[in-house]
Amino acid sequence: MNKKNYRKGVGIVVVNNDGQFFLGKRVGAEAWQFPQGGIDQGESPEQALYRELYEETGIKKDKVEIISISRKWLVYHIPHVYQRFNKKYDGAMQKWFLLKFIGDNQDIDLNVFNHAEFDGWKWADKKTAINNVIRFKKGVYESIFNEFEDVLKAFKNH
Repeated sequence: MNKKNYRKGVGIVVVNNDGQFFLGKRVGAEAWQFPQGGIDQGESPEQALYRELYEETGIKKDKVEIISISRKWLVYHIPHVYQRFNKKYDGAMQKWFLLKFIGDNQDIDLNVFNHAEFDGWKWADKKTAINNVIRFKKGVYESIFNEFEDVLKAFKNH
């Protein structure tokens, strides 16, 4: 079996006070997903979390609190048809963070950088998050919701 080359990255689940999750709509696509991104050289997963969150959503570090962090790195493989022509990676290996959003909707700005990843966003439930993500990421979303299930139940009961 050939060695797969997975990019190390972070996945970010942001939950608001209503127990809904932030979903961003990929630019030019009908796919909705959680913020995510690669870990840069010399960067910790937590540093990458805050950088990616800000770059993709405009949400600053002081507008979220870390509720939980995945125990394992979760992996997804990018099917050939979705890989870029000059592909560097076969998929991603991600550390996932569950964040409580303590800001308000005005703190969200998809155009903080001139290379926006999302052209729309919404608050949605778990089922919508899983059903609207691109097919090859569904398993990761199901796994991360399973892992964060107890924390999310406790969060909703506050």
